[in-house]
Amino acid sequence: MSDLIEKGEETGLDIMPSFDFVFEKESEQQTQLAEHRAWLKSIKHERPLPKRHFKVAVYIRYFNQTKYDNYLAFHKQQFIDTIGLCPNWEFAGFYVDEGATAPNMETAEAWSKLLQDCYDGKVDLIITQKVSNVSKKLSEISFCSRILATLEKPVGIYFISEDIYTLASYYQDDLKDPCFLPAPDWQVLPDDNSEVRGMLHD
Repeated sequence: MSDLIEKGEETGLDIMPSFDFVFEKESEQQTQLAEHRAWLKSIKHERPLPKRHFKVAVYIRYFNQTKYDNYLAFHKQQFIDTIGLCPNWEFAGFYVDEGATAPNMETAEAWSKLLQDCYDGKVDLIITQKVSNVSKKLSEISFCSRILATLEKPVGIYFISEDIYTLASYYQDDLKDPCFLPAPDWQVLPDDNSEVRGMLHD
């Protein structure tokens, strides 16, 4: 627990910076996200500890339907600025796959490279916007998260939208558990409306 923050116990430098810039102010998902976060308040909750040294990689799924040519560059800078609020976090780079939907993990070139870098010890914390950036198959996400958690130096994934950290203590009771999600009936958040904005995820 020394490397984790429990919700409700965040003070001073222990507060993880907010990545809420990934949300549109008028997104059709806001109601669902609000309900999801309200539910999360009812469970024991942990996040990566800012004062611990992490080698942080950001995984982005980018589907360009925006009129702004520099949208991706602007969004990357937001991540860099937010990660910079944690002096002990070392930025390990961006890993960007393009496409409207997440492919099979093995065909996602940037994701595959990111996993290899995790195995090579270059990354020990992955930050991405939401679960479906990586896969829509919960079995794939669960399996991958468990494999990363059992490395000699465990690697965690922090999903911003769902506010889930895969190395939280309550996911570690049984590393063979096929589902790391907080409840059996938990579901992947729905896709954004691709007609509303250019997206950094599917």
